[in-house]
Amino acid sequence: MRVATWNINGVRARIETVSAWLEKSRPDIVCLQEIKCIDEAFPTEAFERLGYNVALHGQKGFNGVALLSLLPLDDVQRGLPGDEADVQSRYIEAVVSVPSGSLRVASIYLPNGNPPDTEKYVYKLAWMERLRRYSAGLLALEEATLLCGDYNIIPEPRDCHDPAVWAGDALFLPKSRAAFRSITNLGWTDALRAVDDRAGRYTFWDYQAGARQRNWGIRIDHVLASPQAADRIAGVEIEDEVRDWEKPSDHVPVVVELRM
Repeated sequence: MRVATWNINGVRARIETVSAWLEKSRPDIVCLQEIKCIDEAFPTEAFERLGYNVALHGQKGFNGVALLSLLPLDDVQRGLPGDEADVQSRYIEAVVSVPSGSLRVASIYLPNGNPPDTEKYVYKLAWMERLRRYSAGLLALEEATLLCGDYNIIPEPRDCHDPAVWAGDALFLPKSRAAFRSITNLGWTDALRAVDDRAGRYTFWDYQAGARQRNWGIRIDHVLASPQAADRIAGVEIEDEVRDWEKPSDHVPVVVELRM
């Protein structure tokens, strides 16, 4: 089974790119972030024609997450618990039935947090603490679970082209990385690092300054696996060639293969 995560940076602007990638890569489940539209404006029919079931948690103009699945999506939950006042669409979760039982999958769009001297950074850290508490409860279920998405966190210096450039950025501040570790330390496995410890494995290149051509990238799109899912990881691919397609997102798909 192949599970992918991709910040698409506006699904309606890139529907042809996404459709072409789905036909080429054919993942079983796809977690999309930054769909940038309300549910009613999402191009659901285009994905249904390719055989995908669709679950949405959209928002007008920005944010928004979605799940696409070749298998039925059950027990869909929209929104990260812990703050009823939070109206930003950044979390969706569902369960799919697989030969070995079930797989719980979440699509996450964690706040950016910049500038770090504003309420945006306070919100980022609070959101991460909510995710830590909620993910601890998921681990207690002892199910195969994947938390997939754009975490807006550069976990380590090897995950960016030049740590000095990112030193003051909310994606790389010590508090941000510590908050990410507080989640993984619960027992979640960074899927890529379970199979690949190389530096320079990036998932995002800015549109400006020839970042892609210079390989000035960062790794901020992650898949965290519960112990029951981590034991089944067969491989992880960063499909970075998609960044060179026409009208690309600034992120690329990360695909985890599981023995299910």
